[in-house]
Order: sequence, then structure tokens, then C-alpha cells
Amino acid sequence: MKIEDLINLTMGELKSEPTIHSINSATVYLSKVEQGDLFISDNKDDIYEAIDKGAYAIIYSDTSIEITDREVAWILVEDIQKASFKILRFIALSREVVFYYFTDIELTFFKMFVSYKKSIVILSEEWRKMFETVLNSNSKLFIGTDKELLLSIKPDVQILNPNASCEIISDTLFRTTFKVGGFLYQEKEITPSHVDYVQKVFEFCQKHNLLYDFDKVRYTKHFLPVFIDSKLNKIHSSKSEKVVIFTDNLRDIVLAREFVKYNGRWIKTVVLTPPKVKIEGFDKPIWYESSSHAREILKNTHFNYAFVFGSDKSLLDSLKEEASLF
Repeated sequence: MKIEDLINLTMGELKSEPTIHSINSATVYLSKVEQGDLFISDNKDDIYEAIDKGAYAIIYSDTSIEITDREVAWILVEDIQKASFKILRFIALSREVVFYYFTDIELTFFKMFVSYKKSIVILSEEWRKMFETVLNSNSKLFIGTDKELLLSIKPDVQILNPNASCEIISDTLFRTTFKVGGFLYQEKEITPSHVDYVQKVFEFCQKHNLLYDFDKVRYTKHFLPVFIDSKLNKIHSSKSEKVVIFTDNLRDIVLAREFVKYNGRWIKTVVLTPPKVKIEGFDKPIWYESSSHAREILKNTHFNYAFVFGSDKSLLDSLKEEASLF
């Protein structure tokens, strides 16, 4: 890429009189700098070492950095991240690549049952890693979970079908029988509110000719029930009158409590959250300060279902665990 194109793309200001006119490649990592590269950084020591390694151009935003070699192209920008992604936008357009935004739950199910992923690149949420991956990949299809970063590369980021709806045949809060793609999947370990994610990923797989295996569907970290006895030991669900449900999102708590209220009014539910967390339609969550505090609350509180937000099943790891949940 020519130096003048870099300046135009990043809306930067050339602060030197370089003898070179173009760069071979670009990187945000010092360890990857090679002769003829563009190095993007605000770390003074890294910049000087990159020049020693043969960098032809530097993009930086820290005006306190001293220009030491005026034969190198020093390009001052307002923000190195934004400048980097303007470069990526140009590259993405020239390669005609497609970007998809997945929610965390959509991506979890995608990873769970899509059998062949080599044609698709899953992007990190860390902008430097995302930059390097897109820059150096020959893939035409990228998936990411940071919508803002994706939009900064390409404004027409695609999403999974928001209207996708899976046919549920029967359900409890913890097991669902559903139909997708003409096949019936019986008593799968998945909460009903997550089944539509299966349909969304199914449609994505169909569109992009990806292999999948829905027999792998099971609970995820986003909604994980652990059946316990009165002493909080993990036991088989058939022997349990209590269950602790670990979730990393408030939406699942709201939907699960609505499901419980509709299907079993006798069921006593409690909700544990870190301090000051508010839940729609529920004005009395129990706040916990630590894992040990949460365990004490569970030990001394009457409940059938306890929803724990902001922690995972390791909260119970110090307790006796039986061989299997089911």
C-alpha cells in the first residue's frame, strides 16, 4: 500500500520526509514487524525498536513521541485504533468479505454443534487481535461478538435472523423437545428460551452450507442448572427438590421466572446477584459479596429454584459432588 493511501485512509498527517513510498504489510505487534512494514503503536520504545527492525512507516497518536528517523514515514492520527480499522475497512471492501455479529449465546451454540468451521473465522473482542486476524486471513466470512468494532470495519454487518423461531413440542424449564430442519430432538438439555438460538444457527448453517450436529445440544454457561440436596451437595435431578441455576445474563432470569410462575405457582424462587444489580420486574434480589457469602445465603434460604447471576458453578465446587447431574 502506498504511503499517500495510508494518509488518506486514516486522515493522518505526515510528520516526516520519507524516502520510501509504500509499505509491504502492517502490524500492531512489535514481534511481527519485518523489513518494509507499517507499525501501529503508541509505545515509544516499541516504535524505536520497530524502526531498528526495518519498519518503513509508523502510525501513532501520542504527540510526545520524538521522531528519530525522518526517512521513515511518521503518520500522526487522532486515534490508532480508529486509524487501524479504517485500513481494515478498505481491505475488507477490496476482498468482498462478509462480517456477522453474533450474541454471546448465539456464538456458544454455534461452537457447540457446528462440525466444520475452517471456512469461518471467529474474531477476538480485543481490537489488536481482531486487526491482525482480518488483515492476515484469506477467509471471506468472519464472526464477531463486538458489534461496535465490527461496524467500524464494515457498516453492513449482518446478524442472524431475528425472527427465527423453533417449533417446541414439549418443555420443562430444563428439558425441551423441539423440531428443526424437519427432525425431532427429544428431551434435550436446553431451556425453552434458548431453543430459538438453535433455529437461528441452523438457518445460518443452511445459508453457508455448514455441517452441524444438534445431538450435541446441551446446557451452556449462559443457563446452567445444578441440582442439589438440602446441604448443597450436587445430586441426581430425580432426587432433588432444589436447583441452583447459574446464568450470565438477566434476560434468562426474567424469562425463567415467568415460565416458573406460569407452570408452577407453588415453586419458591430466589435471585442472587452482586450488589446493586437491578432486574426488570423483580425488586428484591439478594445481593452477595463473594462466593462464600453466596453459599451461606443458599444454605440458609428456603427455595426450590435459586438463580445466581454473576458467578458460575465453581461457587459449589468446595462442596461434595456426586458422579453425575443426571
